[in-house]
Amino acid sequence: MKIFFPLSWLSSLALATITLSMLTLRTKRVALIALFVASVIAIAAAIYFLFFKPFFGDETTADEEEVTTLGGNLPSAQTGAPSVFVPPTEGKLEQADEVASGGVTQVTELTSGSILSPTSCGAEACFYNPQDDRFYTIGANGNVVALSSKTFPEASSVVWNDTADKVVIEFPDDSNVIYDFVSQTQVTLPSHWEDFDFSPTTDEIAAKSIALDPDNRWIVISKTDGTQMETVRALGDNENRVDLNISPNAQIIGFADADTTLTTGLDRQTIIPLGRNSENFEGLTVEGMNFDSLWSPSGRQLLYSVSGSYSDYRPLLWSVSATSSSMGEDRQSLGINTWVEKCVFASEDIVYCGVPTSLPPNAGLQPGLYDDEPDNLYRLNLSSGQSSLVAIPNEEVTMEHLSLSSDGSLLYFTDAQSGRLQMIRLQ
Repeated sequence: MKIFFPLSWLSSLALATITLSMLTLRTKRVALIALFVASVIAIAAAIYFLFFKPFFGDETTADEEEVTTLGGNLPSAQTGAPSVFVPPTEGKLEQADEVASGGVTQVTELTSGSILSPTSCGAEACFYNPQDDRFYTIGANGNVVALSSKTFPEASSVVWNDTADKVVIEFPDDSNVIYDFVSQTQVTLPSHWEDFDFSPTTDEIAAKSIALDPDNRWIVISKTDGTQMETVRALGDNENRVDLNISPNAQIIGFADADTTLTTGLDRQTIIPLGRNSENFEGLTVEGMNFDSLWSPSGRQLLYSVSGSYSDYRPLLWSVSATSSSMGEDRQSLGINTWVEKCVFASEDIVYCGVPTSLPPNAGLQPGLYDDEPDNLYRLNLSSGQSSLVAIPNEEVTMEHLSLSSDGSLLYFTDAQSGRLQMIRLQ
């Protein structure tokens, strides 16, 4: 590698050496100092040229900036005009429809806090508000009206009758009352009664009477004013295998798991309808466990969900004929993986259900683990067995306690994640 020094520096050094001998002693000292300084400068220059000066390329000035472009080039701004960022159209969220039509749909939040056990009451929704312990109605316009000035502190469970003018209220201390919003009267029920259900057609309630002695445990029925109580079916130690669910004609008061797993295995069970007057109805054979059911408005059909190997132990909806003469006939899988408690009948053959967007195998065995799984809304036709997507909520919601306004235009539900009352317009 060659090292080049400026010619002017070399000439100066030579001239200084030649004339040094001609100077006086004092002058020689000054000259030596100057020569030393010049030598230092020359050596420093040599080091710079050898180690630091680049061999090629242009230098970047202090005013220049390094620009890194990620994912393509942005258009340059015109003179005198600011640059404008235009969001990409690909992946843009759809605008939510106000009325459900199969796509992204607006969900309207009607309450700012969590509520308990909503139900439809005409065009509006009725609910219990834990914040002030009162019952209210609310409509699509957001107007809130108190059903009563009476308070019910710390209610833990609320069961409505079909006309939403009476409720059974359970409290943490095991006390129970029936409240009539029309007459504004209250009736106290025995504290050992639980799991209440209203008859859709008669002024009666059913409950489980759980005494300390299993021999004194019964399904009981009484008038909604607490009178005319009668025992209907002995429970013994089997209260957890009985689900009270009174049919529209009041012939059937619930269902019992016959515990046939020893003979049929976990994938097939027999469910026994319990007659109001001890009738012996044909049992229902279901493909799985965790049976839960919902009556059609006339009682002609039963919608239910079970979880078994047939569905990889996901919850699966089925429908079956359920009259006294056709019990168990025309059973069909609807191919929808959800729990029946997420469904509501709109008519004899039409059902709306919240359906989780994703459920892994075995989800039906531990449903509580999927309380925060977002739902889409589906419409099921029990006559044809077909289903269709009605709405994709524009916000993630987990639907429970579904109910419809009297004209079928509004769907009310609570979001299990927040506990707040929500609404979707169907018409």
